[in-house]
Amino acid sequence: MDSELFGGQAVIHFKDETTRRSFLRTAALVGVGATLAGGATTAFAAGPEMASQFGDGDVGVLNYALTLEYLEADFYAQGTAKDFLGDNKKYLAPIAQHEAAHVQAILGTLQKLGATPAAKPTFKYPDGTFTDAMTFLKTANTFEETGVKAYHGQVPLIKDGAILGAAASIAGVESRHASVLNLILKQKFAPAPVEAHASMDEVVAAVKPFLGA
Repeated sequence: MDSELFGGQAVIHFKDETTRRSFLRTAALVGVGATLAGGATTAFAAGPEMASQFGDGDVGVLNYALTLEYLEADFYAQGTAKDFLGDNKKYLAPIAQHEAAHVQAILGTLQKLGATPAAKPTFKYPDGTFTDAMTFLKTANTFEETGVKAYHGQVPLIKDGAILGAAASIAGVESRHASVLNLILKQKFAPAPVEAHASMDEVVAAVKPFLGA
């Protein structure tokens, strides 16, 4: 196990390049876009120039992941601070803690690399997000499913093995979150035998309505 990156937390470590390539092939078996609903404006553009907004190489992937984790952490922090979730709050509070930990882990990794972390955007959510439990749960589920696809979409692009392992570890946690929310919403806990992936452009276009200037 490798513990140098992501806040000293253990991550998956590949034994050799063959194991790593095998993982990449498996993760790339399926591709799918993600769709979210909302009505906010954003300063982020979704297009071929998207990667340049986050930086190049592994740093760009990390800043991309950080932006998504900022969104999830903010969303859960606001939701679990209120009393509209009923008994489901006991499941969602740990998820909120996980997302906050993901933010700190990625920030720590970028700092160790001597890179500048992406600034935290402001966020906007549709009316009812933090007053109606079903709206919140459905949005949470979509965020988690999108997060899993986002991490898997970047797997073939990550060069550093330790960062790749850490990203895979976080993706695994996001997948568990999605399963919990699927069960709460009375859906299949694991919709498919192999997780799908989405490109950076697809994901940013999907979350664009929630990202403020």
